[in-house]
Amino acid sequence: MKSSSVIRRAVVRRAVLVATAVALAAGCTAQAGGTGRGTVGPAPTSAAPAPTQSATGDDKPSSSGTPSTGTPSASASTEPPKAKALMDDGDENTQVRELQARLRQVGYFDRAPTGFYGTMTAGAVKAFQKKRGLPQTGTVDETTWQKLKAMTHEPTADELRPATTNKLDAPDPRCLTGRVLCISKESRTLAWMIDGKVVSSLDVRFGSENTPTREGEFKVEWKAREWTSTIYHTPMPYAMFFSRGQAVHYSADFAARGYAGASHGCVNVRDKGKLAVLFDQVKVGDKVVVHW
Repeated sequence: MKSSSVIRRAVVRRAVLVATAVALAAGCTAQAGGTGRGTVGPAPTSAAPAPTQSATGDDKPSSSGTPSTGTPSASASTEPPKAKALMDDGDENTQVRELQARLRQVGYFDRAPTGFYGTMTAGAVKAFQKKRGLPQTGTVDETTWQKLKAMTHEPTADELRPATTNKLDAPDPRCLTGRVLCISKESRTLAWMIDGKVVSSLDVRFGSENTPTREGEFKVEWKAREWTSTIYHTPMPYAMFFSRGQAVHYSADFAARGYAGASHGCVNVRDKGKLAVLFDQVKVGDKVVVHW
């Protein structure tokens, strides 16, 4: 019989062999530790190389020839770019005045040029574009401008700034009853109306963007045949005040420079003779309507 010590050594050796076999089957290896004792850790696994990524974010084929899985980029839009507007609603400059004068030459603008691009100018441009088979945008692009210039001549000084009064637009509904100073920012006109009928009309000018003329319905609060502004110290003949210091009055600057200037909020008139007649007709308490 074998001694007990021999049997114990055989049992231990068998146990070691079994443990080693199990570890190898699980994919682990012994790693050296700082204490000199072996530790068990995961072995590297075999895997296909990961695809590389380009600067655009698309996957490149792997070295094994695997096709890219990146999403194709969207195709470029085929819609043509919109034409750049040279003149548009709200613009106010000498080019708009020239546009209006040229449209007037070919019968699309039936009033004196003002230099302001409003709804009436947009309507005239649309009508011109429709007749010429152009997109009816109501704004002036390069194509519209060149076609108009080809049909017209360079406006003269009289065509750009005619002496005649600006043509009135349709009156605001609030102007159709009673005695009213009906003032339109759109056509830059003042119409003196009684019970819906126009008695007389005048060209007018308004405040700048920084000192705008207030819009709404007011009443003539008081009148002064001769008055000098207490703020700006400028003469205001035939002043008819209607809104906290804003008044209809004659302006020598408007008469001299036209629409190249602006008021400090008042409604300027450039025809002193016609305003003098109107001043005598208007009464304190008469309605004033300032509108677009």
